[in-house]
Amino acid sequence: MKKVLITGAAGFLGSHLCDKFIDEGYHVIGMDNLITGDLKNIQHLMPSERFEFHHHDVTKFVHVEGDLDYILHFASPASPIDYLKIPIQTLKVGSLGTHNLLGLAKAKNARILIASTSEVYGDPLVHPQNEEYYGNVNAIGPRGVYDEAKRFQESMTMAYHRFHGLETRIVRIFNTYGPRMRLNDGRVIPAFIGQALRGEDLTIFGDGLQTRSFCYIDDQIDGIFKLLMSDYVFPVNIGNPHEITIKEFAEEIIELTGTKQKIVHKELPQDDPKQRQPDISLAKKILNWEPKIGRKEGIKITYDYFKSLPIEELNKKEHKDFSEHNKK
Repeated sequence: MKKVLITGAAGFLGSHLCDKFIDEGYHVIGMDNLITGDLKNIQHLMPSERFEFHHHDVTKFVHVEGDLDYILHFASPASPIDYLKIPIQTLKVGSLGTHNLLGLAKAKNARILIASTSEVYGDPLVHPQNEEYYGNVNAIGPRGVYDEAKRFQESMTMAYHRFHGLETRIVRIFNTYGPRMRLNDGRVIPAFIGQALRGEDLTIFGDGLQTRSFCYIDDQIDGIFKLLMSDYVFPVNIGNPHEITIKEFAEEIIELTGTKQKIVHKELPQDDPKQRQPDISLAKKILNWEPKIGRKEGIKITYDYFKSLPIEELNKKEHKDFSEHNKK
């Protein structure tokens, strides 16, 4: 039985990856330090003999018994609320964590897939964004801790591939959504749905004309899996190319929920991207992949998930204590 290590396993993307590899017949080792992850996302897997969970911080030495066939490195804060609260840990998981896992992959002769992000393109001057675009990133701005962690991660991964001959893959993930997202993590979809379900006005930062392209989780996981199993070593965009303005999306949420909320505007955060749309020509060509689930279908599933949550969770505000992690 093939064995895979998935870091960030208790997070949104990581937990769905655990499901995918269990369904595909693998033995899955999930690893997470639970700073932003939640065990409830993988609780259903705990009884399985083909799943084990390791509570561990990958910025420290990573040891796994026995053979490993694949490693998927998805351990990182991914929402602005998180990485602005724990900037040092965000940089460390992209640098030290990546170094540790590349070293483990080398020792185990395992193929490793690194989760990068569309944020490597920064506030792009090229639209849509293709893999050959180098980006427009403010390294010393507030968002730089996340953007540069991911850019360094890509550089180190390619260095291990070129110098050590390591089998590596790099996925650049664009905005992804679906069940198991945290309601109050600051990302657009859970923020809007949470506000609508609580009867609050929907908050837009800036004029709302900035764009995003949202990919449903099942499509994202399918693309990641196909990339891992491919022979392509350079970065690949995986996302949905159907672009929409934030204002239009807020209006869609109000229509879906049947509520009467207003849209209110707040100041746009520094370096917030004005446009975000993946060019997925490469994924179509080398992976025969493109998203299948439309936004309205995916948003309805996501809305129903959030609507099914207990009322106390719906009303809960983020209260994670990051103080200890900020000392490290």
